[in-house]
Amino acid sequence: MEKIKSLADLKKKREELQSKLQLREQGENAENLVQIKVAMATCGIASGAKQVMEVIIEECHKRNIPAVVTQTGCMGYCYAEPTVEVAKPDQEPVVFGYVNPEKAVELVGKYIQNNELLEGVIPVNYEKIDN
Repeated sequence: MEKIKSLADLKKKREELQSKLQLREQGENAENLVQIKVAMATCGIASGAKQVMEVIIEECHKRNIPAVVTQTGCMGYCYAEPTVEVAKPDQEPVVFGYVNPEKAVELVGKYIQNNELLEGVIPVNYEKIDN
C-alpha cells in the first residue's frame, strides 16, 4: 500500500477510490451497461473470488469500460469457483468458471472489451421463465 504524504496524495487517492466505487454503484442505468456478477458465497470466497472481483474492478477502471460490478450469492457451480457472470447489453449472460486474477484480466480485455470468447464458459443448464 502506498503511503500518503501530502494533501494532494490524499485527494488523488480519494478520487481514485470514488471512481472505482462507481463501478459497483451504477444501478440506475444498469441495463445499458455491462453487468458483471462475481459469485461470493462461501465456496467462491474460499476459492479467491474477492481477489478476482478486485482485479475486475481495477481492469474496468483502467480501460474505461462502463460496467456495473457486483457480488452475488451461489450460482450453483461450486466445482468451478470462482465464477463470474457477464451480461452485455441486449445479450444473454455468459458464466465463466475457474476465474483466477490472471484470467480476470483476460476476461476484461478479451471478452468484455473485444468480444473474444475465452475458455471456461459454463454451459447454461436451466431455462428462464418469461411471464
